[in-house]
Amino acid sequence: MKSKLTAVALAAVVVAGTAATTIPASAAPAKAEPTRCHTADLKAGFAMGDDAKPEMKQTKKQTQAYIWFTNKSKRTCTLSGFAGVDMIGTQKTDGTWSLARSSKRPPKMTLNQGDTVDFSIKLLPVAKSTPQKEKFVPAKFLVTPPNEKEHFTLKWPFGGQLLKQDGATHPATYLNPIGL
Repeated sequence: MKSKLTAVALAAVVVAGTAATTIPASAAPAKAEPTRCHTADLKAGFAMGDDAKPEMKQTKKQTQAYIWFTNKSKRTCTLSGFAGVDMIGTQKTDGTWSLARSSKRPPKMTLNQGDTVDFSIKLLPVAKSTPQKEKFVPAKFLVTPPNEKEHFTLKWPFGGQLLKQDGATHPATYLNPIGL
């Protein structure tokens, strides 16, 4: 009887050992996907390179400015969608202009520590001679990362003025999604 128990116990060990070695890799726990970036994970600013600066002195066509986000956290995170952008003007008549969004589809961007991604803002500059009520003179941009409530306050460094279209259905000043 003693030998039967030993054989059964030995068989259980062999079966358990065999089962452990035949678990497929797909059954192993999956690595967690990165979660979205929060405002506290990021820093932001205007792109200042010569090829990134908007042409605010010309008034015949649209130009564009770029705002970047850099992941300053120690973790990988994702950004997808549109930033919220409110421009605050210098003139008493300017107030705050919440920029409209383009119809472009946003990609999902994965940012490792130190990675940077940007988005563009299309702008329609106007001449200084444009009547005050028809122009908007930017002073600050309040920039909120997608799906966040906290914003960055960026001083507008490029000068110039824009055609005031804050009530337009399809304004010539609008923003594109992160990564485009």
